[in-house]
Amino acid sequence: MRTVKQQHRAVNSPIADLVTYRALPTPSVEHLDPFLFLNHHGPQVYTPNNQGLPFGPHPHRGFETVTFILDGDIMHQDTGGHQSIIEAGGIQWMTAGSGLIHAEVSSPAFKRTGGPLEILQLWVNLPAQHKMTTPAYTGLQQTEIPTITLDEGRVQLHAVAGEWAGTMGSYQPLTDIHLATIDLQAGAKLTLPTPAEHTVFFYTIRGKLHVNGQETEARYLTEFNYDGNELHIEAHTDAVLLLGHALPFQEPIVAAGPFVMNTEREIRQAYQDYQAGKFGRWN
Repeated sequence: MRTVKQQHRAVNSPIADLVTYRALPTPSVEHLDPFLFLNHHGPQVYTPNNQGLPFGPHPHRGFETVTFILDGDIMHQDTGGHQSIIEAGGIQWMTAGSGLIHAEVSSPAFKRTGGPLEILQLWVNLPAQHKMTTPAYTGLQQTEIPTITLDEGRVQLHAVAGEWAGTMGSYQPLTDIHLATIDLQAGAKLTLPTPAEHTVFFYTIRGKLHVNGQETEARYLTEFNYDGNELHIEAHTDAVLLLGHALPFQEPIVAAGPFVMNTEREIRQAYQDYQAGKFGRWN
């Protein structure tokens, strides 16, 4: 089994009236290469006739955003011509690559009726060879994501990317990124292989878990050492887990606002290109 290096508590970081906990980066951890950033929005309940999510048009370059909609919905639009409304149980995978502008807001129906909302957004780095790749976007509803049932029905693993228990995830990324959300009933047990050279991303969304000899709970990110190739997970309560693993890129990371590149010069170029309209024009 891998040993646990440290546990990192998500910090309260509200955005306007949106309940938000930032799990990465925090004062105790900057990033887990190639995983850069995680915001956990909600859970909260919106009243009817609300303003919805506050993420109007903004640019990105040099990485990917993966958005998990647990409750509520997201309406996406970008300067690459992509549009969608993804509902609870679905995901969005956007490759910012060379740069685009996008908005993530609530649908007119959600703003009209309100309801529960809980969303996670993870930023995954791109290696230098892919940072200027053509932007892309895929939105997947819950029914498009394979669900693997384990431990006599006590575990439901939703395979987003990579291979899980012999099943390929619904999205094939540019790099060998494995991502899944896992629903566990109290008492469930799960053993999963993770290559020893991979970085593990283990964020407990809800409930209490026991993993490789350590207890963890909601809004904690568990960091592992590179000294084993298995995760042994037990659920003390009903729980939901965001789990990923990937080979670290081991490249310089220079981040400034919405851009993540390898050098300061590339960051300056990103701002110049955005101001020059090279990310597209927002209608």
